[in-house]
Amino acid sequence: MPQMGESIAEGTIVRWIKKVGDQVERDEPLFEITTDKVDAEIPSPATGILTEIMAKEGDTVSVNTVVCTIQQAGEEPRQEAAPARVPAPVTTATPRVARPLSSQATRDDLRRQKSSPLVRRIAREHNVDVARIAGSGLGGRVTKQDILDYLGRGQESGIKDQESPTPGPRLQTEGDRVEIQPLSPMRRRIAEHMVLSRRTSAHVHSVFHVNFSDVERIRQQKKAEYERLGAKLTYMAFIAKAVIDALRRHRVVNASLDGDNVLYKKSVNLGIAVALESGLIVPVIKNADEKNLLGLSRAIADVAERARAKRLKPEEVHGGTFTITNPGQFGAQFGMPIINQPQVAILGVGTIEKRPVVVDDGIAIRTMAYLTLGYDHRLVDGAVADQFMSDVKKHLEHFDPNQV
Repeated sequence: MPQMGESIAEGTIVRWIKKVGDQVERDEPLFEITTDKVDAEIPSPATGILTEIMAKEGDTVSVNTVVCTIQQAGEEPRQEAAPARVPAPVTTATPRVARPLSSQATRDDLRRQKSSPLVRRIAREHNVDVARIAGSGLGGRVTKQDILDYLGRGQESGIKDQESPTPGPRLQTEGDRVEIQPLSPMRRRIAEHMVLSRRTSAHVHSVFHVNFSDVERIRQQKKAEYERLGAKLTYMAFIAKAVIDALRRHRVVNASLDGDNVLYKKSVNLGIAVALESGLIVPVIKNADEKNLLGLSRAIADVAERARAKRLKPEEVHGGTFTITNPGQFGAQFGMPIINQPQVAILGVGTIEKRPVVVDDGIAIRTMAYLTLGYDHRLVDGAVADQFMSDVKKHLEHFDPNQV
């Protein structure tokens, strides 16, 4: 199990791409994992034959744990050495009698010895006593999957919580009319993060109707030129550019809260939400404020493509200072997005389409869209949020051709 970042202590094997007996090439995808930070396909470190798989799909194991073996060309199959016979010593010893642990040592020591920092953090957030959970890991270690199963199934998991004697709700089924499937690791993480964000931030939303006719005209004029340069000129690149310029003028929207302190970020690290079949991931374009429209177009396409191919690195999915999400690609008029912690604002893009609007006391057809800003009212006031959105709207409706 590879180390996928300094703060990541374990990973869950989602899928084995190869099976025992398969020939594998060096750097060929071997298995797929999910962690707290990123999903990724793990390449083979060598060329050879996959001879053994020690960790099955769904197992959560610590980093540096051996999960499979590969036999390379000319290498003899691994054989277990026979244990040497050692004469048993003739001794007289007093049998060891199990003694109850002191109340001071019992729970805290067991928690540290049989759970990772991640597991203990989840336990603290949900007021769960780790010592009450039966661990499935080595030596009874409580894994991330163990605590998530405990939180998800409660009393149905067969674990008795003496502090919560009331049995949890049970799912009623009607024959085979209901299909029951466990939440995927990614779905569990999304659920945890969304609930945490709702509990943390005072969410407020502001919606602006924006005329994209100017942007559409420029797109049509420059589309072929960008394609020759190997880039696709999309609405998202224009929106990202307008957002970055507005963030320079409204630094608090690009900040975050740390207790009683406000952290003003010097760079714009722009998160772009990407929808996957299994959920949602937000890769981050670092130092996006240093890129022109062509650079943004390339960067957005690159992170989206690698997110769908599960080739993102852990550092590419954290450290964002502002996020853009695009529910409009599926036809939504607008959405009310949840803030991506620890950020204080997120922009939702509605569907961009031609609509009848009033222009100079007449009805005209224009390319329009709703943009929604979700912001944390603990730090961002409504007046500041609306000023920020007004700047974004003005930039898009009167886009400077010299920036293209």
